[in-house]
Amino acid sequence: MKRIRSFKTLAVLAIAFFAVTMASGQAGKIPVTFAGTEAATTTQSKMMQAVADVLNADGRFDAKVLVAGALSGNTDALVTQAKLGIPLVVPSDPGRLASQFAIPDLNILMAPYILTDPAVLKNLPDTELFKEWSKKLEAQGIVFVANMYNGFRNFYTTKPVKTVKDLSGLRIRGFGNDIGNALAKYFGFANIAISFGEVFPAIQQKTLDGTEVQVSAAAGAAFWDVTKYIAMTKHYMLQTSFVCSTRLLNTMPQAAKDFFLKTIREKALEYGAIAEKDEAGYYDQMRQRGVTINEVNIKEFQDAIAPLYTNNDLKFSPGLKEKLFKQLGM
Repeated sequence: MKRIRSFKTLAVLAIAFFAVTMASGQAGKIPVTFAGTEAATTTQSKMMQAVADVLNADGRFDAKVLVAGALSGNTDALVTQAKLGIPLVVPSDPGRLASQFAIPDLNILMAPYILTDPAVLKNLPDTELFKEWSKKLEAQGIVFVANMYNGFRNFYTTKPVKTVKDLSGLRIRGFGNDIGNALAKYFGFANIAISFGEVFPAIQQKTLDGTEVQVSAAAGAAFWDVTKYIAMTKHYMLQTSFVCSTRLLNTMPQAAKDFFLKTIREKALEYGAIAEKDEAGYYDQMRQRGVTINEVNIKEFQDAIAPLYTNNDLKFSPGLKEKLFKQLGM
């Protein structure tokens, strides 16, 4: 019953937002809002602003950008609004989409220590697997527009973490999905799935011992004020998966639709390269703010997560990893 009421409430809010967006949009132009949870200073948010600027300069679109949780601090809720037909472009990630839309194999893109080279993402849209996953998402009302490299995720904690055992018993904010729960299971920490905007005060109030996150988001949220240690585990190669509703695309004239998709995909590649280039600077910024960065034995963490694949906790199809690597040319 609670789920039904929650869905109805979300639907009402979505319809209200759609009405406001349409009313505030410029006459004759295609309204679209880029909505995310990260700070305006992160690469992900800058990418969305760059896309909006190109779309607005084109003259056919009225594009707006709402970041830092201005529309919602819950990524899954934003994706659900998009699914309902609201003209949103939302930055999610493969792990979230896999859980939210029941496509287990999609988890392979973000599974711990599977993909470790951002360069392979350039070939992803041309793979049969990506096309297969896209069709399954479109059948549920969502279009997987582009995948952007957004940094490796590490542990940001109030206590030093140098080994897997150091994570044992810590309360860490992580993804509240299959990937996040699996990581916690094999690394031994308690996975606390709260919205990103709640992480800083939770660590400050000592209800969390830390979080796992990419450095651009950590710097954007000034985590140096509450976490004094980074463990360079690089357990996820984070990808931002930009999605929108099939309804939004279907309402666009073909030429505008092609331009819209092309712009997002080009900027995703451009800003993915920027994210990779800027990571070192963000780590320097963390060091300058008093954060200690600990290099770890990556193999120890890989060995700890190995049972995830032996036990097939993520329910991958047989031979999925080999198939993906072959299609990516790895």
